[in-house]
Amino acid sequence: MLLAALLLAAPLVGCASQEQWIRPRSNSSHYVAIDPGRFFGHHDTLAPATLALLERKGLAGELSGDRFTLIHRLEAAAADEPLQDRERALSDLAYVSARNASHLESGQSLYSEALLHAHRCVKDASKSLKGGQTTLEFREATAIYNRAMRAWLAGLSGEDGLPAGARGPVPLPGRDCLYETVLMAQGWGPSDLDRYEFAGDYEIDGLKNHYSSEGLGAPLIAIRAPQDESLPSERFYPKKLCFPLTAYVRVVEPGDTTTLTQVAHQEPQGDLAYPDPLTTQHGQVRYVVELRDPTEAALAPIGGKVAPLATDLSTPLAYFLSQPEFREREISTIGLLNPGSVEKLQGVYLLERFDPDKIPVVLVHGLWSSPVTWMEMYNDLRSDPRIRDRFQFWFYLYPTGKPFWITAQQMREDLTGLRRSFDPSHAAPALDQMVLVGHSMGGLVSRLQTVDSGDRFWRLISDRNFEELVADEPTKSQLNDQYFFRPNPSVRRVVTIGTPHRGSEYSNGFTRWLGNKLIAAPMNLMARRRELFRDNPGFFNTKMAARHMTSIDSLSPNSPVLPALLDATPAPWVSYHNIIGRLEHEGVSKLYSEPGDGVVSLDSARLDGLPHLESQIYVPAEHVAIHRHDNSIAEVRRILLAHSHALQTLPYGATSAAAKLDQPHPMAPPTPGQGVRLTSVAVPESVAYETAGPQTNTPKTITGGVKQAGAAAYSSSASAGVPSPGGAGQALFGAPPSVR
Repeated sequence: MLLAALLLAAPLVGCASQEQWIRPRSNSSHYVAIDPGRFFGHHDTLAPATLALLERKGLAGELSGDRFTLIHRLEAAAADEPLQDRERALSDLAYVSARNASHLESGQSLYSEALLHAHRCVKDASKSLKGGQTTLEFREATAIYNRAMRAWLAGLSGEDGLPAGARGPVPLPGRDCLYETVLMAQGWGPSDLDRYEFAGDYEIDGLKNHYSSEGLGAPLIAIRAPQDESLPSERFYPKKLCFPLTAYVRVVEPGDTTTLTQVAHQEPQGDLAYPDPLTTQHGQVRYVVELRDPTEAALAPIGGKVAPLATDLSTPLAYFLSQPEFREREISTIGLLNPGSVEKLQGVYLLERFDPDKIPVVLVHGLWSSPVTWMEMYNDLRSDPRIRDRFQFWFYLYPTGKPFWITAQQMREDLTGLRRSFDPSHAAPALDQMVLVGHSMGGLVSRLQTVDSGDRFWRLISDRNFEELVADEPTKSQLNDQYFFRPNPSVRRVVTIGTPHRGSEYSNGFTRWLGNKLIAAPMNLMARRRELFRDNPGFFNTKMAARHMTSIDSLSPNSPVLPALLDATPAPWVSYHNIIGRLEHEGVSKLYSEPGDGVVSLDSARLDGLPHLESQIYVPAEHVAIHRHDNSIAEVRRILLAHSHALQTLPYGATSAAAKLDQPHPMAPPTPGQGVRLTSVAVPESVAYETAGPQTNTPKTITGGVKQAGAAAYSSSASAGVPSPGGAGQALFGAPPSVR
C-alpha cells in the first residue's frame, strides 16, 4: 500500500532525488591556467627548459647526487640568467626532486624550496599585470606557483588541514623559515574552521553547473567546526556546513614589502600598492598561508598589484550535500508520511554566514520535498557576484504532510524567531526587503506570509465568534495564529513557481483517501481535536473542521482555503511574480492532458488580476523540474537584480520604514497628496523585464524604459527613526560595500 501511494503521489512532488553529488577525482586538479605540458615535464620528469639550463651550466651530470646541493649550485650559476628562466627551472627542479624523494621530510623540504622559487617567479611576472588583466607570462607563472603551493600545503597540512592561527617552522636547509596561517573571511572566524580538503580532489556529479575560476591559489572545501549549541543563532546552521575558501601562500623574504589586507571585489582601477606590516626579521623567510573567502573577494595581492584568485563555489556545496545526514529521499518521505517526526527539524536554515547587510531570499520547497531541491538554483544564483554581493539565501524546511496553512503559520513564527536571534533591535534595514521564492505548495505557504486574513479563514470552519471558543490558552493561541494573521512587514516580493493557486486535479478522491490512510497525524494534534469537539458541540460547521486534513487534501481544487487565499487582501508593499510550467503535448496525450506542467493546469497556475502582480512568464518544463529550469533561474535572477536596482533608485529607507518596531503592521496604501510619493523605477538596459500579459513564451522586454514600482515604492515623508543618506546601512542601497 505504501509503495502504491508513493507512486500515485509522485506527480505532486517537488523534490530532486539526487543522492550522489560528488566523487573523488582520479587525478587531482591544481587549477592551473595553462597547459602544464608547455613547460612541465611529464610523469615527474624535469621540463626540457630545466634540463637545457642544467646542460648550459655544466650541472646535468650532478642529477644523480644530492638535490639540495644541485639546487643551490644552479641558483648561483644561473644568477646571470633572466629571472623568469632561472626561477622556473629552480622551482621545477625542486618540485620533481620532492616527488621522487625517498623520505617524507626531505620531500617536504624540497616542496618548500619549490614554492619559494615559484613565488619569486609569479611575483616577477605580476609586473606585466595591468588593471587586473592577466598576461600569458603571468598565467604560466601562476601554473608553476599553483603546482608547488598545492603540494607544499598538502604536505604541511596532513589530513585535516592547518587550523587558522597555526604557525611553526618550515623545514628548509640553510634558511630560517616559519609558516603562519591567517583566516581572511569577513563572515567566518577561526573557531568556525574544523578542517578543509582540496576542492580539486573531487568531481561534481549532482549539479548541472560547476562554478570555478582559474587564478592564484588552491580552492578548498572548508568544513565548519561544531559550535556551542546553546547559542540561539546556532539552530539556523546545519551541522557539518561546508563553505568555500581559497588557500593562497605568500612567501615573504627579507626586504620584501607586502600586506595582509583583503582587496575589494571590484576590478581595481590602476595598480594598487600595499603598505608593509609583514616585513621579516633577521633574515627570516615567512610562508603566510592566507585562507581567503572567494565570495568576498576574488582577487589576491601579488608584487604590489592584484591578480585573480582561484575559486570554486560549487564543489563545497556538493560535498556538503553528499553527507548521509542530507539524504533527500529520507527527509522528504518522512516529512510527508510522518510530519510529527520531522517537526524538530522544521525551520529556517542558512548555508552561509548571516549578513545583516544583505537582503534575505527565502526558498520554500513543495510537497514531498526538502531544501535540497533548490540547490541548482542556489548554485547558479550565488555564482553571480551581483547577486551574492546583495543577497543571502535562506532555506525553509518543513514536514509536507500538513495542510499548507498550518505550515504558513509556523513559517511566520520561524522567521520571527530568526530575526529575534540575529537582529532583535531591528537595526538591519536589509532584512526588511525580504524576497520569498516558493515552488509548488511552497508558493502557497509564501503567499500566506503577505496577506491580511481578516476573518475569512476562520469563517471556513465556524460561524461563531472566535472569542466564544472553549479551549485552553495554548490551543486558543495556536488556532488564533493559524486563522488570524497580518502580512509580514519585512517581505517585499514573492515569486511563485509551478504553484497550484486553484488546486491540482492530482489531489483527487483516491489520492486524498490514500493520503489520509498513510500520512500520520501528530498524536498531540489529534488529542486536541477531540477535546475541541467535545467541549464545543455544534461550534464547527464544515467537513474541513470535522476531520483530519493532510497536505494532499489542502491542494484539492475543492479546498475552500484556496479561493479564500486568492480573495485575501495582499499587503500594499508586496510585489508578486509568477512562473508557470507549460508542456507541449503531442499525439494521444493531447486528448487527456490538460494544458499545464503535467500536475498544475494553466488555469490553476495563473494569477491574472492579482493586485501588484509585476510579471508572469511561462517555462517549458514539467512540474518537478520547473524550478531547476534555466528559464526559471534566469527569471529569478532578473527579479532579484530589479529588486536591488529599485532599492538603489528609491530614497534611502523608503521601503524599510514600514517595518519599525513601533509599527508592527504597515499602513494601508495612502491617499495621494497625504505626504506620500510613488517613485518610478527605471529598469536598467541589462535587465529584461517580463511583464504579466498574454500567454506567450516570448517575454516582453523593456530596454531602458521606466516601470512603476507598485506598492513597494510607497514611502512616507514621516520617516522618523530611519537612517538618513550616508548613515548606517547605506552600502545596501548605494555602491557595493568595500570588503576589508
